[in-house]
Amino acid sequence: MKHVEADFKVIADYYEKHSEEMKRFVSKHIMYDSQEAEDIVQNVFLRLMTMGRMITPVTLPCLVYTMVRNLICDDWRHHQRITEYEHYIKGGQDGLDCDPMSVYSAAETLEILERGIARLTAKQRQVYRLHIYKGMKVSEISKALDMRYKSTEHRLGIARREVRAFVKRALA
Repeated sequence: MKHVEADFKVIADYYEKHSEEMKRFVSKHIMYDSQEAEDIVQNVFLRLMTMGRMITPVTLPCLVYTMVRNLICDDWRHHQRITEYEHYIKGGQDGLDCDPMSVYSAAETLEILERGIARLTAKQRQVYRLHIYKGMKVSEISKALDMRYKSTEHRLGIARREVRAFVKRALA
């Protein structure tokens, strides 16, 4: 228990000393408001506090910057998706780009996804459903199903490829 308390102290000290520096770093790399930069920095430290692994003052800076970089990339991808979706919706409202038959309902999309999942092996289906519907990470799935991490990761990778290919064929 002492090592966890020591980790929290190391993380808290690092946050106090470097949070403003981290916010400036994030703000420099995203083009949105500063509130979003603050959210990203807070998410990094929240994830560190719930990580459950030993953290030392030596490994912490590299870990923080790696997590920040990944969250910046995730944030950028999220904004790109929103922009693409807004463009698609606006195009549909003008009647220029959108045929009403090309828009699938949520139920139709779920049905296509389930047909793709049904084509997987039993273990792949189990792993894929836990990942998609429950939002579990590979490490959580491997613990829940009592499987090796690499085996779980491999099954999830195959399941993703096969379902993605099936959905692509079904929507084409």
